[in-house]
Amino acid sequence: MSLLWIVPLLVLLAAGAFVAAVHWGFRAPRHVETQTPDDVAIPRWEEVWIPTLKGRRLCGWWIPGRRADRVILLMHGWGGNMEKMLPIALPLHLAGYSLLLVDARNHGRSDSDGVSSLPLFAADVESAIDWLRGREESREARIALLGHSLGGAAVLLAASARDDITAVVSVASFAHPEEMTRRYVKRVPLPHLLEGAVLRYAEWAIGDQFDRIAPLTVVCRVRCPVLLVHGERDATVPVEDAYRIRDACPDHPPQLLIIPGAGHNAT
Repeated sequence: MSLLWIVPLLVLLAAGAFVAAVHWGFRAPRHVETQTPDDVAIPRWEEVWIPTLKGRRLCGWWIPGRRADRVILLMHGWGGNMEKMLPIALPLHLAGYSLLLVDARNHGRSDSDGVSSLPLFAADVESAIDWLRGREESREARIALLGHSLGGAAVLLAASARDDITAVVSVASFAHPEEMTRRYVKRVPLPHLLEGAVLRYAEWAIGDQFDRIAPLTVVCRVRCPVLLVHGERDATVPVEDAYRIRDACPDHPPQLLIIPGAGHNAT
């Protein structure tokens, strides 16, 4: 009789270990900012806390510009934080734009919330947009979105669900989350037979279908101008992904800018 209990117990333990391993493997590294806008010669800014889903909060930097009616929301990529967006924030600030830099959940100093994913990043982008719309000085502003890597995919997904975005700049975005997940899984010592199970579990865990949220799917639903930027020598996300996203919309393709010689983080 005891053997009848051992088999299902072992199955449950194996399943639990599998789930725990997948969650651990897809956990984004958290790096807290070591610089602020002061360090890149942006003297006027404020730290803000933005409500997002499930009662969580996002940490952000609000940088007012000469043009209060022109706002750019910047979103970092997987394992990054808003400090990573400071190099591009400076020229945009000097050009007069107001800026909002945000840490996604599980990143920087924002609250923790399960496993990071494309839908989670996109939801945080939308929460930041709603925060801007709730402020007197930016309620009627023209808002553009700029994201890098996973953040680049997230701004496309967020913009595809809204009518109040003026422009989107997606930098180094992957074309399809399943393909990006496969690239990641191949770096992990995992039996080949388990790859499919990991992909299906990841899809279940994020609560959405990869095909539905893929950049090459949602880009066609974005109702404002889109610029895709990609490094010619990106070793993390192949430059071919940018061409595939562009070519997914033959009737109204996004603009595409390829940076010669640039890698994933140099665009």
